[in-house]
Formats: sequence, structure tokens, C-alpha cells
Amino acid sequence: MTSEDNVWRELARIPADPPDTRDKCQQCRRPVQVCWCPGLPKQRLNPASRIIILQHPAEAKRCLRTVPMLALALESGKCLIFRGKKFPLPKHEGLAEILNDKNTILLYPSPGAVALDTLDPVGINEQKAYNLVLLDGTWPQAKAIYHSSPALYFLRACKLIGVPTSEYVIRTQPTEGCLSTLETGASALSILEGDPELREKMLGPLHYLCRFQLENGAVTHQSKEFLIKQKAYPKLIGKRLAKQLRILPDSTS
Repeated sequence: MTSEDNVWRELARIPADPPDTRDKCQQCRRPVQVCWCPGLPKQRLNPASRIIILQHPAEAKRCLRTVPMLALALESGKCLIFRGKKFPLPKHEGLAEILNDKNTILLYPSPGAVALDTLDPVGINEQKAYNLVLLDGTWPQAKAIYHSSPALYFLRACKLIGVPTSEYVIRTQPTEGCLSTLETGASALSILEGDPELREKMLGPLHYLCRFQLENGAVTHQSKEFLIKQKAYPKLIGKRLAKQLRILPDSTS
């Protein structure tokens, strides 16, 4: 028997089915050992407004993304996710109509953005339910989406004021004022709905995940901004980021 025959014989012994992987939760699709579903509300939340996620394709591949937490905390149809680098496109069914709705607002710090808490909550002065548009990705990705999507320029832009420190303590944020998409959506929705308790209910799975990870060896992360100012950030940074950080107010003073 030739060596080639031996190679083919060995290949024939390899099972056709893929090897068994860790059991996954049927809801969040994470391995059951690190499932955060116990932190979800007992019943899905049903606010009047809904959240519209415009997600960069790269964000869907991140293992620590929080959009699934947002989607599973809310009733079906209250969190719509569209993926791409430019919006709307023909494949984004229904998005153009949403963007043309007078009650659609964009959470993005453009020059003309107003404080979100200056808007009337739902039900006040006959205010109807909002469509809250969030850009999901890194800050450069979010900027790229905004600048390549002219339809977003015509939306009423809003921003969160007095942003708290992120509670996503097992992930390094770029600056002290950055929040995860879940935290951003939960904070904004609670303001628009006039329901402060809504935020804490939506953050349940994030709290559960962070508590589990910290109890099993994870460490609390400081922001890149904080580490750089303390000269403790291990990676080299570019001139552009260094310049931006120099003009930020010193939060340690």
C-alpha cells in the first residue's frame, strides 16, 4: 500500500459530523456556563416607544456585545436591528418609513443635538411614542455610518447629558463618558418614557454578567482615557487620539 493510500484511509476515518461544542442557551445563544438570561426581566418590558439599532457588521461578531440583552429585555417589535454601513438600503425593509416618521429621533452628538431630557416624555403634551435610533459600533464605526447615511442628517438629533460611569466594568471603554449600547438605550428609553425604573430593569442581564465574571477571575477595567492619563495603558496610541485626550478636561483633578 502506498503512502497516498494511507493518507486517504486516515481521512476516511475522520467523522463527518463536527465535534461536539459546549451546550448553548436557546435564548441568548451563549454557552450555558456564561448565560446572562437569569438577569433578564421576568416578563419582557413593553414601553410605548421602540429602539431602532443601526448596527455595523463588525459589531455583530463581538463576543461582549450588549444589543442581544437589549432585544431580549423588550417585547418583540420594540427593538429592531438593521445591519450595514449605510442606511437605509433596499434590504432594510421598513427602515425608510421609520426614518421619515416625525416621532423618530437620533441619539448622536452632532453639533445641533439637543439634550434628550428636554423632550416631552411620551404622553406629555400629547407626545406619541418615539422611534429611538441608536448607532451600534465603535466610535469610528458610528461616525462612518452617520457620515455615509444622509437620511440621518434630517432626524432630530439628541444627546444624553450627565452620563454616568459605565457599569460594564469587565470591558474597557474608550473614555470615561462612554456607555455600552444597552446602557445608552436603557437610559434614553427611561427618559423618553418618563419611567426611571425602566433603566434598572433593562440593565439586569449586564449586572448579572459582570457579577458572574468578577466572581470567576475577571477584573474591573478602567477606561483607556483614565489609563493613558495615569500612564498605565500598555498600548501605543496614535497622534490623533493623543491630541483628543489632551483637550479633554482632566477628570482626575
